[in-house]
Amino acid sequence: MALKYKRILLKLSGEALNGGDKSQIISSEILEQFAKEVKSVVDIGCEVAIVVGGGNIFRGAAPNSGIDRSQGDYMGMLATVINGMAIQSALENENVYTRLMSAIKMEQVAEPFIRRRAIRHLEKGRVVIFGAGTGNPYFSTDSGGALRANEIQADVLLKGTNVDGVYNADPRKDPTATKYSRITFKEAIQKSLKVMDMTAFTLSQENGLAIIVFNMNKKGNLKRIVEGEDIGTLVQD
Repeated sequence: MALKYKRILLKLSGEALNGGDKSQIISSEILEQFAKEVKSVVDIGCEVAIVVGGGNIFRGAAPNSGIDRSQGDYMGMLATVINGMAIQSALENENVYTRLMSAIKMEQVAEPFIRRRAIRHLEKGRVVIFGAGTGNPYFSTDSGGALRANEIQADVLLKGTNVDGVYNADPRKDPTATKYSRITFKEAIQKSLKVMDMTAFTLSQENGLAIIVFNMNKKGNLKRIVEGEDIGTLVQD
């Protein structure tokens, strides 16, 4: 079966690794399920890159915390590398070849990010996990995900969440919330929809990179998307 999306970048929040349960940093059950979902698309020839946040460990310096903003952001970058290592281990337990690449040099645990090397890893069927965001403070992992997706020339940026798409209100709080199956970047900006942060959003829009927001927790969703099913919400001009 021909894939609709051959090369994808999957963006996850750090909280996706613990299911929102603040009593634990990483859930082994969620991590195992995530690895199985990724393996299911690797097995059919999809090239997968992953960017994960670090909010389950350290989100960044809060106002009045006494921690400098830049210092706090670097701490958050290190948290993303820890999450990346966990994902790498889970994938390798499923016999999926991986490479962890970091925007901050730490050769003992990750390769330095080099664009051409990352693309070559993908071409060889390895899952590439990008850690440490952009390597710069003041940029979120959403922005890092959009940047890396464009750099590796991904066909689509997939944002895995715990809801099944983009709504005009929070569906967990408002039972009348309406889901969008498709929306343009312009409409999302005008309606102030929280798809990704504005830097990531603009970077995607300017480079014609489509975004799909979907429920990563529903088994089989990732495979259905790369095979062309209409899952979640497509953001594209």
